[in-house]
Amino acid sequence: MCGVAGIFAYRESAPPVDEQELLRIREAMIHRGPDGAGLWISPDRRVGLAHRRLAIIDLSEAGAQPMSTADGNFRITFNGEIYNYRELRKELEAKGYRFHSNSDTEVLLHLYADRGPDMVHALRGMYAFGIWDERKKGVFLARDPFGIKPLYYADDGWTCRFASQVKALLAGGKVSRLPEAAGLAGFYIFGSVPEPYTLYQEIRAVPAGCYQWVDANGPQVPVQHFSIAQIWAEARQTAPVARSDLAEVVRQAVLDSARHHLLADVPVGAFLSAGIDSGALVGVMAEILKDQSSSLSTITLAFEEFRNTDADESPLAEKVARHYGVNHTIRIVGEQEFHDDLSKIFDAMDQPSIDGINTWFISKAASEAGLKVAVSGLGGDELFGGYPSFRDIPKWVRLLWLPSHIPGLGTLMEQVHGAFSPLFPRINPKASGMLRYGGTYPGAYLLRRGLFLPRELPDLIGTELAQAGLLHLQPLKHIRSQLTNSSSQLTAHGRISTLEATLYMRNQLLRDTDWASMAHSLEVRTPLVDATLLRQLAGPLATATSGNHKQLLARCPGKALPDEVADRAKSGFSTPISAWQQRGDSTQVWRKAPALARKNCPWARRWGYSVASQVNE
Repeated sequence: MCGVAGIFAYRESAPPVDEQELLRIREAMIHRGPDGAGLWISPDRRVGLAHRRLAIIDLSEAGAQPMSTADGNFRITFNGEIYNYRELRKELEAKGYRFHSNSDTEVLLHLYADRGPDMVHALRGMYAFGIWDERKKGVFLARDPFGIKPLYYADDGWTCRFASQVKALLAGGKVSRLPEAAGLAGFYIFGSVPEPYTLYQEIRAVPAGCYQWVDANGPQVPVQHFSIAQIWAEARQTAPVARSDLAEVVRQAVLDSARHHLLADVPVGAFLSAGIDSGALVGVMAEILKDQSSSLSTITLAFEEFRNTDADESPLAEKVARHYGVNHTIRIVGEQEFHDDLSKIFDAMDQPSIDGINTWFISKAASEAGLKVAVSGLGGDELFGGYPSFRDIPKWVRLLWLPSHIPGLGTLMEQVHGAFSPLFPRINPKASGMLRYGGTYPGAYLLRRGLFLPRELPDLIGTELAQAGLLHLQPLKHIRSQLTNSSSQLTAHGRISTLEATLYMRNQLLRDTDWASMAHSLEVRTPLVDATLLRQLAGPLATATSGNHKQLLARCPGKALPDEVADRAKSGFSTPISAWQQRGDSTQVWRKAPALARKNCPWARRWGYSVASQVNE
């Protein structure tokens, strides 16, 4: 895993690439790649690429970046892993391409030379990269199907800059800090900034599952190469799999994904909680590695305040570790360590989020244990229907479809609530929004996942910013756009899986995992977030009768999960951070975000103040 950066002065009248700026961008990402650094600037100084390296595959200097083809026609800076690179290399070698390294990076270069933009359809992995095409005088940017790896660009009409982090682009010193109201509004509504927005007008994310060309005319419209909604829509047309065969179909698909995600030239470990997702993956990986005469190391996070309580997941996780015979470490976090790390956490957090602290500490523990790669069970709930949203949202839509379509009724209910809310302060504003939003999938999802409703924003960030943010973001339209044109073809499971994967997982879970793990120079892999796995399982899951298929995942290991894990009810990962912050953080900071204080979310409060201050500077 690495940090990528580039500058392309595409207008003839634009200033040439500033080497010091490119170095500042690169070095702002040093934790993403402490194993090496590279820089290339074209002779005419119109384009430059930079790279920070975390060596995982081909640890030799032959894998260093930016990397070029022998003829100099193509140069790449790449962040990620291509899990099927060996198969692709064999295909390219059969066509006459010659390789000088054992890296997946060189495979990308030759694959682009061979197929151009269509190369992305052959890739299995997580990736974000930029390729300079000398023949076409342009930069090809691409991002993986789920958006596991981030990629941002800033365009001022003369020069395009791109990097793995928003803060890295800002560190270069030449990108505007004018605030983006849509990004700010999105943070308050969803708890994370919804892509393609950031907090800055000039910085955008290359959308997940898209590629984008930058030439003499500047950045072109992104081209979508993968659609989660489309996969689920097509899945509905497949023949149902017999229930007796479904468990084996899921097992083989998960085994295949886990086997690919274990590919590395360094040891691979795993995060282990008391849940089905990580437990099943550990069981499957232990099975695979046993056949390869290798071993697996696992890490569990525990908190001092949870000792001997039901909130402590470490005893059950330790039982799973013993069950599969893996090397296990329990990392205990205390209140003092939390306060000691607080400033580092906010420095590392690339975009505001209300989550990610648990990933910070588990990644820190994995790094302390000497790991450079760890596997996470992230994505299991989104694919197999483990969240309450898979149950609640269809129920709300069925019950509220008719009343929500009565003109003016929802607005009237909100007005009544607004008038009487001072008398009944404990009534959640979402209750009055049920009639307005609950009758459609986008609206019901907003109610289920939103921190605040759009009408609450003026009290949080001011009327002017709220109006501008809502005008550009259009929250309901933004949610609906994730379903593309396939909504009518999707099952309820497919709709909610799509929304959870493209909104909550992409903008919060995956992004938090990236910044929190890379701050500790750790690569986190997610076998349950895999395009091939989705293609293999969407049909069987879409046509199956049950909505919660987590038991299918629990049955994946050849040696069954302990009953206490397999039968354990879904629960969120609990942390004592809220209590720690109330005791240790300055109450003065909290008073500056009183509206956020009623949400039991200290990170929203802290970021609410920080973001507002940043925007008002």
